[in-house]
Amino acid sequence: MKDTLAFIMAGGRGERLMPLTLDRAKPAVPFGGIYRLIDFTLSNCVNSQIYKIIVLPQYKSQSLNEHLDAGWDIFSHKMGHFLKVVPPQQRTGLDWYRGTADSIRQNLYLLERYQPKNILILSGDHIYKMDYSLFLQSHEDKEAHISISLLEVDKALARHVGVAAVDSDFRIQGFQEKPEKGAKTMPGKPDHILASMGIYLFRTEALMEILASTKEDDFGKDIIPRFLDRYRIYAYPYNSRNRISDYVTVTLENGERRLQLESQTRDSSYWRDVGNLDAYWNANMDLTGVDPYFNLYGQQWPIHTYQQAVPPAKFIFSNEKPDHLRVGKALDSLVAPGCIVSGIVRSSVLSYNVVVRSWSNVEESVILDEAVIGRHCKVKKAIIDKNNILPPHTEIGYNPREDSRHFTITPRGIVVVPKGYFRG
Repeated sequence: MKDTLAFIMAGGRGERLMPLTLDRAKPAVPFGGIYRLIDFTLSNCVNSQIYKIIVLPQYKSQSLNEHLDAGWDIFSHKMGHFLKVVPPQQRTGLDWYRGTADSIRQNLYLLERYQPKNILILSGDHIYKMDYSLFLQSHEDKEAHISISLLEVDKALARHVGVAAVDSDFRIQGFQEKPEKGAKTMPGKPDHILASMGIYLFRTEALMEILASTKEDDFGKDIIPRFLDRYRIYAYPYNSRNRISDYVTVTLENGERRLQLESQTRDSSYWRDVGNLDAYWNANMDLTGVDPYFNLYGQQWPIHTYQQAVPPAKFIFSNEKPDHLRVGKALDSLVAPGCIVSGIVRSSVLSYNVVVRSWSNVEESVILDEAVIGRHCKVKKAIIDKNNILPPHTEIGYNPREDSRHFTITPRGIVVVPKGYFRG
């Protein structure tokens, strides 16, 4: 992997994640209690032994830059390892980055400087665990100029995604952009299609030739379909080929829980593009429960991040008598350090320094940093951004008509409270 240079796209406005992206770049959006979205792609790089990484930010990147400075200064420059943040520099014109291809084209001087054999192009806002070394091995075994990681999904979803048509050897023959009908299915799997994940691996010389001969801005939509006959372009079936070996907790017949090493964990095939508020909420909920769909507690594929220096979470009051009920507890939930809980939290994710006061209930919600849930509040199916202080007896998620007067409500009915809306 030492001859591979990774570019992480981190410049999107994230308009479908508004208001969470009102003051921050999409990859800097908090996730899972203590992480930022970009941590998952960066951790995949490090765990795959890719130590040459360039992040390409653009939109409101200050919090992203601060997070990378604080949490990702882990590379040995003496060994030739680095993480560099490269904003638009107008080297080729007056434009900002206009797309995936254009952002690489504007930084071709970096390819000439580092002269990698392969270029890995990634997105900074996806939730997944991927061993890129297996991706590279497939790329070399196929003698591919370009390899594209593709997700196996049900054929019924074809009209929502870009679909790749492949032959029996998984060489890509064509693309269909959100086809209403006639979607090309997988070889041997007539009910499944291969959808783009926005993950590309190029031979450097092929990438430089392509960028020199085109002016289009985007790889997936504009460029790669034009070069199917000229270059060897192969699909990498992510669901079946990606393998994350790690310890998981299993339940024995007697009910005991025990760690067990699995060669391919269930979340080896997990991938989420948290491109809208419903997807963001769903992905957070996937972390909760006894056997979460996406496991943060493995030992061999850690998710790295910046850890704030705050005290442990605290749960106070334990009177569960019906006539004097006052108890602080969290069930099927993730609670970050610094939280103080004296109400009841169920199936939720609490970020740093959240306070849930007495006689309050929080259910199926994502509460971001420094929020305070006042006494006797009821919060259900909500995303509450940082620095909100909910007054006592506030109800969110129980009256859609009233909520819609003040907040964004997603198609699934998730109520989203913007940063600092409640001042206490």
